[in-house]
Amino acid sequence: MLKTNLRRAIDPRHAKTFDTTALRDEFLIENLWVKDAVQLTYTQYDRMIVGGASPTSGSLTIDGVDQTGTPSWLDRREAVLVNLGTDGQVEAAGETYQMGRCDMLYLGMGSGAVTVSGPDARFYIISAPAHRAIPARLITIKDAVQVPLGGRDTSNERVIYQFVHPAVMESCQIVMGMTKLGTGSVWNTMPAHYHERRSEAYLYLDLPADQNVVHLMGEPDETRHLIVRNEQAVLSPPWSIHCGAGTSSYSFIWAMAGDNVDYTDVDMVAMEDMR
Repeated sequence: MLKTNLRRAIDPRHAKTFDTTALRDEFLIENLWVKDAVQLTYTQYDRMIVGGASPTSGSLTIDGVDQTGTPSWLDRREAVLVNLGTDGQVEAAGETYQMGRCDMLYLGMGSGAVTVSGPDARFYIISAPAHRAIPARLITIKDAVQVPLGGRDTSNERVIYQFVHPAVMESCQIVMGMTKLGTGSVWNTMPAHYHERRSEAYLYLDLPADQNVVHLMGEPDETRHLIVRNEQAVLSPPWSIHCGAGTSSYSFIWAMAGDNVDYTDVDMVAMEDMR
């Protein structure tokens, strides 16, 4: 079963009027995982698709997605699939890929139908428009470039794992990786930033069931927050900061689409300018 819903782009002036329910309805994806189903959210933020597939009882195929307007969803798109479970398989363009936990599979434009399987697998899905075909590539966590950042004294000691990134491989516009916080560290992406050139999505994971992340969003001088639980995703418009703090250590998967694949091309926000 394939289900797709649409999230339209929200202007920052409109977002200022939202209460908690409206903020969550527009920017939080609470339920990515439905047994034996593919759940996709088609956003108007750089036309990103954010979704999840849970092939508990058998294989699931992603092919036609109405919102793309093409016979097959990757006719004019690229995609990255991440296995958040164990022992998953992905079939695309005549190839089969075995995926362990947090492995990422890049699929280029024209890959056709994609079939996922594995009773203990859960696939996180990111897709964005593409302008040319790039060969598929499976990137394991061992293949990712590791960048240590932060420190214990500021409660943000962390390691950034760059998967779909110019330091590792080529893509059309998706830049994607994972950040793991050290024990006792809770802050991510501080100092905060935004990038008018790109949209982003965060998926929080490795968060205990009884713990939360307070995700900060909004314009730097008009911040808002979302309470996020394990394996929930947040949509971050180009005008919004994206950072947060958890009640315990956690990890998160970040994915960007839009202009410029330079990961460091961001508009920094000074601590004293946050409100």
